[in-house]
Amino acid sequence: VQLQASGGGLVQPGGSLRLSCAGAGSRLDNYHIGWYRQAPGKERQAVSCISPRISSGFVTDSVKGRFTISRDDAANTVYLEMSSLKPEDTAVYYCATDHFQRADVCRYYRSSSYRRYFTSWGQGTLVTVSS
Repeated sequence: VQLQASGGGLVQPGGSLRLSCAGAGSRLDNYHIGWYRQAPGKERQAVSCISPRISSGFVTDSVKGRFTISRDDAANTVYLEMSSLKPEDTAVYYCATDHFQRADVCRYYRSSSYRRYFTSWGQGTLVTVSS
């Protein structure tokens, strides 16, 4: 499965962006989709995850109340709605999935072994929060 992340850009603090993760040549209906981010000089960090056939998902504490994940299977896309953005949200954002389509993968999206479960990655989209 191939993923394409898009929607990044430059936004002022307090602003909003919507990131998209689209399936390129593959249907995403049966896949768990995770969002991760990596700031310069820092390790990749889990942000959010959504399971198949479920309209809402999980977000980490650092973005809770500001970020929302959703999926539109008709559009073959998973979205990450980001609001009240802060400079510390600046990072390259990646979407990822488990190409083996194993069950309950979102359970592991924040674990130290997440790469065992999220095996296919999109190219990343840069989000810069700055005035």
